[in-house]
Amino acid sequence: MDSNLLKTKSIEQLVSDVEHGKHLKRALSALDLTLLGIGAIIGTGIFVLTGTAAANQAGPAITASYMLAGLACGFAALCYAEFASMIPIAGSAYTYSYATLGEIFAWMIGWDLILEYAVGSMTVAIGWSGYFQRILAGFGVTLPQWMAAAPPAGVINVPAVIIVLVITTLLVIGVRESARFNAIMVAIKVAAVLFFIAVGFGKIDTSNWSPFAPYGWSGIMGAGAVVFFAYIGFDAVSTTAEEAKNPKRDLPIGIIASLVICTVLYIVVAAILSGIVPVTHYRTYEATLAGTTIVPAAESAKFLNAPVAYVLSVINMDWAAGIVSAGAVAGITSVLLVMLMSQPRIFFSMSRDRLLPQGVSAVHPRFGTPYITTIITGTVVAVFAGLLRIDVVGEMTSIGTLFAFVVVCAAVMMLRIKRPDAKRPFKVPFGFVFPALGVVSCLYLMLSLSVVTWVRFLVWLDIGMTIYWLYGRTHSPLVDAAERQARTTSQGLANFVTISGALILFNGFFVTVLGFMTELGITSEATAKWHEIHVTPEQADTVGLMVLGAGVALFLVGLALRKATGERWRTA
Repeated sequence: MDSNLLKTKSIEQLVSDVEHGKHLKRALSALDLTLLGIGAIIGTGIFVLTGTAAANQAGPAITASYMLAGLACGFAALCYAEFASMIPIAGSAYTYSYATLGEIFAWMIGWDLILEYAVGSMTVAIGWSGYFQRILAGFGVTLPQWMAAAPPAGVINVPAVIIVLVITTLLVIGVRESARFNAIMVAIKVAAVLFFIAVGFGKIDTSNWSPFAPYGWSGIMGAGAVVFFAYIGFDAVSTTAEEAKNPKRDLPIGIIASLVICTVLYIVVAAILSGIVPVTHYRTYEATLAGTTIVPAAESAKFLNAPVAYVLSVINMDWAAGIVSAGAVAGITSVLLVMLMSQPRIFFSMSRDRLLPQGVSAVHPRFGTPYITTIITGTVVAVFAGLLRIDVVGEMTSIGTLFAFVVVCAAVMMLRIKRPDAKRPFKVPFGFVFPALGVVSCLYLMLSLSVVTWVRFLVWLDIGMTIYWLYGRTHSPLVDAAERQARTTSQGLANFVTISGALILFNGFFVTVLGFMTELGITSEATAKWHEIHVTPEQADTVGLMVLGAGVALFLVGLALRKATGERWRTA
């Protein structure tokens, strides 16, 4: 088996490669990093997804969902902080995996992060367009339907496309300029959130909090998995590690401070929102809460698209709704900026490691930014943001983020075992307890997401592994040329069969688990949404077990072939 599949890069090698090769300009302080984190966290999650998750999954217990999601993020944030202080270079979880788990896992996480940030950027751009059009409507301006929404409602979402292209241009010009712009946007949106809290607090009707958890525990967890999207900002901070002035001190501060500040704001806003209106009345499907009143679909859509502004309109405070909408546009703009800043840096790191074409990891000679990866990312995001609906892309970001968090928490424990002597300027307290809790809590939230989201995620990972096998595996700087040349065709076939079996096994395992979770009552149809793929949980676990069995059989055949051909595992 190719030695580079499980070979790691030492921490010293990773840092040295940056210092003596292509590197980014260090320009960000602890305050800049904290504001970047807040800039990424407060946005579509609080201004849009709060209403969706409360109406369709958690009810007033959305506050509990935010607490649980924030707790899971807290475990992961501590692990990110430890890694970021040890390995202060671009790449985030991708780089951390390369240092601990091996190249094939690093590729998987890098590919996953591309999904997380690219799809997240699309989601945020679509949400930005919705609030921007609400402001235009306040001035009597209504965009033609063909340019106001994605198909089938329109032809293309033009505002979403334009904002992505504008932000992309700003990011090419320079990270310091982008940070200044972000600081202004953060100030505006935090003011809008505090304004909503001040205005809405006195309008709470506590009867709207009863029943507190109408969808039960599975609803709380399902909502927690959805609103997890709102927390991805702190890991975006770690992608700018190579541009931090004093990364060993400033990165842990930026990661943890931004998470704590935003979690408190989220819980308060969610409590006020669900106290002003009976949120379950605005759900999408009446059958999910039989016997509970539901408003007309048009009214529900208004709430789901802009819940914070909507509840102020309900209590006849349209002027306040206008102010909050303006703050939402500023808030969502800063989220888009940080996401579009983060994804190109993952792309940049993978290209610098030659797992993707090396030519795209060019640094602009004047601006010191990864301009080619930024332009590619901006173009792709703009196209899809203009053509896709927000419900199609929303949950994909959450599952990608959660998967990255699971791997980072596991990698911290792995590195503690492999390199107990490594210098750790910041260390997660209580030994293995918090990293282990991070793995368990994030994996549980992943399994609480809808089935169709899992299907898309597994397909994305399968595509990524295919690209790695055909390109990244052969272009890696860790490739042993002599080993590759000595390998026979039969040994190469044995390796391919083994890896294919492992990939099929991975897919079958999660399909089976998802089916059994619904059958055992851990998740419900309201949250798993099996109807979206026209499959029952019973059918899913039957197929999953068959796929799992096929994967195990193929993996064992691959091992037998490798033994017969004299091939062996190599990790050094």
